[in-house]
Amino acid sequence: MDELSICIITHDRKIQNAAQNNSTEKKEHLFKIIVVGSKFTGKTSIIRRYVHQYFSENYKATIGVDFALKVINWDAETVIKLQLWDIAGQDNYEKMTRVYFKDAVGAVVVYDITDTKTFESTKKWKDDVDNKVFLPDGSTVPVVLLANKCDKAKIGDHNDPEYLDKFIQDNGYIKWFETSAKTNVNIDKAFRSLVEEIYEKSTKFDGKETADPERVNLNNTNEKEGTKSSSCCF
Repeated sequence: MDELSICIITHDRKIQNAAQNNSTEKKEHLFKIIVVGSKFTGKTSIIRRYVHQYFSENYKATIGVDFALKVINWDAETVIKLQLWDIAGQDNYEKMTRVYFKDAVGAVVVYDITDTKTFESTKKWKDDVDNKVFLPDGSTVPVVLLANKCDKAKIGDHNDPEYLDKFIQDNGYIKWFETSAKTNVNIDKAFRSLVEEIYEKSTKFDGKETADPERVNLNNTNEKEGTKSSSCCF
């Protein structure tokens, strides 16, 4: 075999190897999800359970905002990075929500089933999300409602499943779940449901741009991930 033939064969093999490597590379998506609700509803505990499979009775209320990162091997070709923003529920931080909500593509609204006032405040939080962040087509981002602390006794008729079914339909939630960060009830299921909705929308808007700064690109994997307090990969 002459030198030219060897060079051609070597070049062809390099091309084949490069093609194989490209075919096995996973596509990455970065999704920012905000977790909101009144103080002491368990938002931080929900995030810790979801990211670290960890729960503690003792924690300090979030001041301002905190962050966590969850990396999910969604399927053989896809990796999803979830940037979870834990937004403080104190009233004095409400005016900062536009800054905190920026670039979010989904939201979780949390209330405490033992505290009726926290349920009443969900409308305010949902309206805040709906009025401050939008998808490329101008629609609102998908939101799930979590009735948290279901390991405790329910208080109020609003915790009735039929009532909640109608409530989420009337208020534009995609789903609701009874959850417990303490006993790990429906935490993974709730986030899975939300991410499925976000991922489906991301494929719909793939490659589409918008000039509106309030609308977000669901496929911006080059965006800076920002400060992260914790991370976990599954």
